[in-house]
Parts: sequence; structure tokens; C-alpha cells
Amino acid sequence: MQPTDIRHPDTFHRVVDCQWACPAHTPVPEYIRLIAAGRYDDAYMLNWWSNVFPGILGRTCDRPCEPACRRGRVEENNGGHPEPVAICRLKRVAADNKGEVRSRMPRPAAQWNGRRIACVGAGPSALTVARDLAPLGYRVTIFEAEAKAGGFMRTQVPRFRLPEEVIDEETGYILDLGVDFVAGRRIGSMRALLAEGYDAIFVGSGAPRGRDLDLPGRQEAAGQIHVGLDWLANVYFGHVTQVGKRVLVLGGGNTAMDCCRSARRLGGSDVKVLVRSGFDEMKASPWEKEDAMHEGIPILDCRVPKSFVHASGRLTGMTFGKVRVEYDDNGRRQLVPTGEPDEFHACDEVLIAVGQENAFPWIERDIGIEFDPWGLPVVDAVTHQSTLPHVLFGGDAAFGPKNIIWAVAHGHAAAISIDLLLQGRDPAQRPPPETLLASQKMGIHEWRYDNAVSPDERYAVPWSEAARKLDSMHVEVELGFDPATAWAETQRCLNCDVQTVFTDSKCIECDACVDICPTDCITFTANGEEEDVRQRLTAPALNTAQPLYVSGPLKTQRVMVKDEDVCLHCGLCAERCPTGAWDMQKFLLQEAHAGGCRSKRKEAA
Repeated sequence: MQPTDIRHPDTFHRVVDCQWACPAHTPVPEYIRLIAAGRYDDAYMLNWWSNVFPGILGRTCDRPCEPACRRGRVEENNGGHPEPVAICRLKRVAADNKGEVRSRMPRPAAQWNGRRIACVGAGPSALTVARDLAPLGYRVTIFEAEAKAGGFMRTQVPRFRLPEEVIDEETGYILDLGVDFVAGRRIGSMRALLAEGYDAIFVGSGAPRGRDLDLPGRQEAAGQIHVGLDWLANVYFGHVTQVGKRVLVLGGGNTAMDCCRSARRLGGSDVKVLVRSGFDEMKASPWEKEDAMHEGIPILDCRVPKSFVHASGRLTGMTFGKVRVEYDDNGRRQLVPTGEPDEFHACDEVLIAVGQENAFPWIERDIGIEFDPWGLPVVDAVTHQSTLPHVLFGGDAAFGPKNIIWAVAHGHAAAISIDLLLQGRDPAQRPPPETLLASQKMGIHEWRYDNAVSPDERYAVPWSEAARKLDSMHVEVELGFDPATAWAETQRCLNCDVQTVFTDSKCIECDACVDICPTDCITFTANGEEEDVRQRLTAPALNTAQPLYVSGPLKTQRVMVKDEDVCLHCGLCAERCPTGAWDMQKFLLQEAHAGGCRSKRKEAA
């Protein structure tokens, strides 16, 4: 194996599993330490730079960072119940406890650079594009069909999960950057928009159409059957204020969870979720399923809808076939009928939440934008450009339904492309991230960070007593952590961004670090092929997704090999080392945003 090149940004970035897993690459351990220090404003702004909507995401993110959290892996390896750090809810702590931060936001550009950008839709991806480009002097115009900015964050996420004032605040920070917000205008023709002479157009219109089910009885009982996305929007706008007592929700994603929990608050006393897949295969986040069941909503899996049953033009129930999940030799899932009789579930209303699809009837097919067989635009995964290079797509409009944090990441990427494109540069040549690696030494055995490992289990977020009544769409369910509990939760973080940096020329191979390591992640051994080396370590390194940290040849021609997968970053190796071969160095990475390429070019000059 070759020595690890710690100069490469991804070397330590991949070790910070939470940040690596975050689509926007938010510096998670850094903002957790700021929260621990009571520096909520700083923690909020660090989040805002990366993920744009800390208060919104602190309530609604699908948390790709948390399954990646090293804390969960370490606890699992030690035989405990694996619980990652409550990263998402700590983000909300920064938002809830910050002071006045408007003065710390970028200012509107003092001078227009002569370039005009149009954004279609005011969802998270388009707002991110505007946030990144407006301070650089671009004149950004956002066209939104509704009266307020936010897109699906506002109209499809229920208020008991995400209060309106949080959306107003965080979209307001962006609109205050000198962005032209055109409310109440739905773009009906891409050809007409192109004719208005914009230098670039970003489409962030979401996946606005919910899938329907064409089953027997659908048309006859149409009055009591609703597409979930449309129904949630009608709830938001006040067009729907009550439901029948018996409600069936079809689907296994987060939209289905929002539908069933909303139905409970609008008068549904018997609400059920029925899903085709197995419970563990549902697309809904585990905590969304838990919250629904906590509110008395059963989730019945392996039920395939077969027909809507009606009498005299009115819905009376649905029939479902029972299936079991099997996998073929290629890992493809199959739903195999069990042979049991069909089930009948009586109901007054049905909410269909079986997926979303993009709707682009307003984009003409003869203007140079190609579409794939599924009706999605052909979009470059890196630059977000369509086949008409100055028209870009992001969020759900680009690659289908995902979560807000993915839309933010798309917005950052598209803004970089627009900035490069309008400078006459190649959008495929992406600017590198900014990185910092700094020693944390304060003395021989003291560090600038708290390296104690808390044994506490994950703290639960308290619920509002008023919300437990399930009688209001506007009472927020989660209260969020108070400062004391938030501090205790921050102590569970393992500071994975504080890296163990090894200098092989200082090592005397005394094995003191091996003796003191609590997870047996350090081994001095003969070099070899990676597969062989992984098996010869003190504790075999089984997670091949996490690279090994390998030194150059030592005096005995052995190498130091460290399994980054289970390292606690506790610093004991550096404290024990008599020669200072080990050092604890904080690694900080911030992804480049639009304009970063120009600033780096000036520095180089």
C-alpha cells in the first residue's frame, strides 16, 4: 500500500463521516463545538454558509449525516444500541438560540455586473442559487406562482413540523440580498422566458405532480380520493379544513407520513397507512415513521392496492392483496402474492402518496432541451446544465424527488456553473474546497478541544403537550432541545474532524500508541496489498468504504496502519507518544461556492 497523502482534501474529509455524507458538506463537528461553547450565532452562520436553511433543516432534513455518524458505529461495535449524535436537532438549537444575525449576512451588491439570471420557482434550490449569485453583482429574478417564497417547504410540509415564521425568516435573508421576487407569476413557456434575454436560467420548480393510481373505482369515487401533494397544498391554503373519520393513506414516503399526521389533526380518528413494500424498505425516514405511529397511526406493510370500493357514487373502502418481499439472485426486489384472501379496509377518504413526478408541459420540445424517456430533462450531474447550456436544473426538477438538503447542494453547484459560464470558463472545471489543518496542541498533553468521550445515550427531543392533543395544524410538535440538554448532546460528538496526524520520521516504533488505543485501531505491520493488510491488523478492518491511514516505511521497514473506521479521535495516542510522532490536528473543509474560483485566481496572481 502507498503512504496516505494527507494533502489531498478528500483524505480527511472522508474521515469526517457526517460532513462527507451531507450533500452540502456542512462542517458538523465544528458547529457542534460552537453550540457547546454557547456561540449560537457563530454556529448558525457556519451552517448558513453551507446549508442556507439551518432553522428549516433543523426540523425537516432527512439527515444523511446521522446514519454515517461514527458514534453509531462505535456503539454498535461495543455491543450497545447504536445511536448517532442528534446532528439535525442540534442544528435547530443554533437557529432557536441565535441572536440578531442579519447584520452578519452578505450585503446586496454595490454594483450590477451586467448579467441577469432568472430562477423558475422559489424553492430551496433556486433560493440557494440566488443566495450565492446576488452578492456577486448578478441581477437575480425569481418567478414564483404562489404569493410567498419557499416552494414545497411552505406548501407541502405541515405547520406542525415547520412553523411559517421560520420559513419567512430564512427565505427573507435571501430576498433581502437585492433579489427581485416576482410573486404570482407561473412561467408558462420556456421559449417566452428565453426571449426575455436572461444570460442564464435556473429551473428549480420541484416535482409538482403527485402520482395517481388508476384502479377500478377511481373515477366513480373521485370525490373522496385525493392526490397527497395536492391535498397537503389545499390544507396549507385553507381549502381543506376537515376529513372523514376513516382515512387510508397509500404510500411509504415522507409525504405519506405528512398526510396521515395531518389527517389525524383534521378529524380523522381512524387513520391507517398502507404500503406495498416491507416496513424496513419504506422510503420514509425512520423517525417520520416513529412519529406517525406515536400518534396512533398504524402502518400496514406488504399490501398492494387493488380497487376502490364504492356504493351509489360514494367511497366505502379499498381492497388490498397481501404480498411478501423476495429478492432474486441479482438483488432485485419482487412482491410475491401470499395466496391469502384480499383484505378490505373501510374508509371515508383516501390520500394517494405513492410518489412524485416532474411536470414540464411548459418547456417546448423544439428549443434544444432534451428529455429522457421518463420526461426528465437530460442534466449533467456535475454542472447541472441541460443540453441548452445556459439553462440549468436543480432540486427535484433535475433528478426527481429528494430532500431539501439535496436541493441546496444542487443550488450551490448550479450557481458555480452559472458564474463560470458567464465568465467564459468551463463549468466542468470545479473550484477546489477551502481546507485547513491546524495542530490543537496547547502543551504536552493538552488540546484546544475537549477530547473526553461522553458515555451518555442519545437525548430525546421533548414534544409539546399541546401538540399531543392532535387538534391543531399549527402547534409545533417538537420543542427542540433546551440549552442544557443541547450541551449534553454535543458532548456525545467524537470530534471526528480533529485528525490523528502521523509523522513517520519521528516514530521510534515503541508501540505505546498501540497499547493505549481503546479501539485497537493502530497496527505496526509489514506492508502488502490492501485486502491482506486489512486482515492482519490488530482488529481486522472490515469496512472497506473507509480508507486505511498508512505511513511511509519506518526504520524496521514496517508501516503504521490505522483503521479510520473505528478511531475515537480521543487523542490518547498523541498524549502517550514520547516523540510527538502523533499530533491532533483539526481539519476544516468548506466547499467552494460561486465566486470562490475568482478569489483563488486573484490570490494566485
